[in-house]
Amino acid sequence: MKRAITLLSFGAILAFASSQLLAAGNAENGKQKAATCFACHGTDGNAVDPQYPRLAGQYNLYLQRVLHEYKEGQRDNPIMKGMVATLSDQDIEDVSTYFSSLPSKLDTLKNHISGSK
Repeated sequence: MKRAITLLSFGAILAFASSQLLAAGNAENGKQKAATCFACHGTDGNAVDPQYPRLAGQYNLYLQRVLHEYKEGQRDNPIMKGMVATLSDQDIEDVSTYFSSLPSKLDTLKNHISGSK
């Protein structure tokens, strides 16, 4: 009986842990939270000014990693650091889910790489 309870407890812990690992962002919430991003990155995530990255269609986990790097100071950009300073982990997941769900208009890197003409 004690072994069965131990196994059930272990199973419950695994189920909880895996559900946390699989937790995904909410695109609709992300759209609301990304409102301040639109000025530079566009409402559809396809910035028209080449100095700002196009976010639409980027990999979700890539966007999350980049936002965390700005927040933690691993990427040095004062504007982005200020933009992400108040974002929670859930906010970052939501915003990343929103932008990654959008169709990209990036079919070439021409004029989207620093120094390219």
